Amino acid sequence: MGKWTFLTNHARALVCIARDPGVRLRDIAATLEITERSAYAIVTDLSEEGYIVKQREGRRNRYHIQADAPLRESVVQKRTIGEVLDLLAEASVPDLRAGSAYEWHACEPQGLPAADGR
Repeated sequence: MGKWTFLTNHARALVCIARDPGVRLRDIAATLEITERSAYAIVTDLSEEGYIVKQREGRRNRYHIQADAPLRESVVQKRTIGEVLDLLAEASVPDLRAGSAYEWHACEPQGLPAADGR
């Protein structure tokens, strides 16, 4: 049986950013088991599509998730990023629906499903 997962690296990176809005690209790459260049490309994609906003803070970036942004998937277009993150969130994480303030804790590799489905 082939190796696949329900969550793309874009979705997994978004979860990582939601857990820690100040997360470094290096940490996203390590968590997703990809290169820093790939992590940069994913974060750039998310920013260009309006799912996150990058804000420079000193030498680092801080990311703000646009929780009310609609999904691109045609079968679930009426759902928002915030609703998806609510489903993926741990019970202790604040509500991510539009208009709510939220910050998750550090991006932890054991908290995300591995790309190969482990």
